[in-house]
Amino acid sequence: MTQNAERFTGRIGEYEQYRIRYPRELSSLLRERCGLSEGHVIADVGAGTGMLAELFLENGNAVFAVEPNEEMRAACERLCERYARLTIVEATAEATKLEDASVDFVAAGRAFHWFDQELAIREFRRVLRADGWVVLAANGRRHGDSEQEMEYERILMEEGVDHRDVRSRYRVHERVASLFADGTVIQKQWDGEQVLTLEAFLGQTQSYSAVPLPGHPKYEGMQRALHDFFERFQRDGLLRVTTMCFVTCGQFSTR
Repeated sequence: MTQNAERFTGRIGEYEQYRIRYPRELSSLLRERCGLSEGHVIADVGAGTGMLAELFLENGNAVFAVEPNEEMRAACERLCERYARLTIVEATAEATKLEDASVDFVAAGRAFHWFDQELAIREFRRVLRADGWVVLAANGRRHGDSEQEMEYERILMEEGVDHRDVRSRYRVHERVASLFADGTVIQKQWDGEQVLTLEAFLGQTQSYSAVPLPGHPKYEGMQRALHDFFERFQRDGLLRVTTMCFVTCGQFSTR
């Protein structure tokens, strides 16, 4: 298992319960703009607990969920009880174990920034069929400049373990279109809002890989800061958080 995949060990319960789900509009975009149909085969790479895979499964697609983290795979395997067309693969983005030209879509949700991108793109090209699509989705809180957003970011920076490094990785989503130079690129963003109780706010934050786990020297300080933050910005016991889902769908040039 890669070091990056190990980061989410011990966080799976919070991840499953509190991470924001993908908007249904994403499925509509893929059907209308990328020609997604029930007969297409999908590789969900860095599948985690299966949140993005489930969108494809609900569309009737066969999905290979490629995930190196043991705890996340175990959570994803629970979807097999409802979806017979789901196959779990213990592998990485850089070496998926899938056959050459075996899938029509390669998808990565909240995961591409953890990959060795050069090796992963080479692997995507290998497993995709001709005219196949790559779907890269980011989904979560907005990184904006409101007082609330900036204060939350400050807490993650100061009380987190290595949030500065993690945040720098997110910038890959700003330049992913260049991966499909001379090919086809579709980009779309949906804005939304979460309304969180204190429990949900703490749980969602704890699902982030840069947040200290119980027993870490910085854990108690982080918890105090989060409680103070919630008290400052909540209204009637609820915290409103602006969210965004940004997706890039690309086809490699066939020249």
